[in-house]
Amino acid sequence: MAFAQIPRPRTDAARGILLMIGTMLLFSILDACAKELTTRVGVPTTLWARYAGQTMIVFLLVLPRLGATLRTRYPLLQLLRSICLFAATFCFFNGLARIGLAENTAIMDLNPVLITLGGALFLGEKIGLRRALGIGAALIGALIIIRPGTDVFSPAAIFPLGAALFFSAYALLTRFVGRDEDAWTSLLYTAAFGGVVMTGLLPVVGEMPSDATSFGLIAVIGGIAAAGQLLLIRALQIAEAGTLAPFTYCGLLFATLWGALIFGEYPDRATILGASIIVVSGIYVWYRETQAKPA
Repeated sequence: MAFAQIPRPRTDAARGILLMIGTMLLFSILDACAKELTTRVGVPTTLWARYAGQTMIVFLLVLPRLGATLRTRYPLLQLLRSICLFAATFCFFNGLARIGLAENTAIMDLNPVLITLGGALFLGEKIGLRRALGIGAALIGALIIIRPGTDVFSPAAIFPLGAALFFSAYALLTRFVGRDEDAWTSLLYTAAFGGVVMTGLLPVVGEMPSDATSFGLIAVIGGIAAAGQLLLIRALQIAEAGTLAPFTYCGLLFATLWGALIFGEYPDRATILGASIIVVSGIYVWYRETQAKPA
């Protein structure tokens, strides 16, 4: 009996959405590892692990064509991209060290609205009814999980909120330069900036690991960071930022799962309700986008 063949995505939007879901899965695993590592060696060393490990892996992969990879048409924008992502990671990791994984991710998940609005203002992307409905529904789901007025909005919440702002700027800049740049070029510059900065600061502000688990987490974080960033850059190259925005909320679902399995942070009814709304809105946008015939 022959198995039914799984249909391939027919449009760039569909392929971009699949890449974005894979990106969110990898980033959620990275966040869980980073949360554990911050309890062992602190935020600066965790931040160094994220960037130094990614830099070494990417450098080895592009070494045969390093000269071509280093060439960029947008040196200043590449620098600005790198600064924005570094700032977003710094804020997010500080949030991980202070509040729960799911709560931290939920607050950061305000960034799809900012990305969609920025795409319309700066990149000329259209905000159609389908995207507005999908993003609006997903945002409602995220707000149900956040529950404004509860202890989630402690002073520590400023860190994931800052991460959302910086990451939105990074995503829009990536979308712009991705029209002309190779994905590996963007990935290398992003990794190298954070790697150089944190390697220079590590002797002053870092705490060196002293156990095998910490060393293992450092290695895993570097590898996952490289793979996740490559998927994200590729997704933003082939699909509009507004189309991908609702699917960044998948990271919240993954974060809730890892929070329960690894850290014992079990979701309550409101979290389950909000997550369900996010899933439904994502499926709706996915269905409508994949029905479009390729140009």
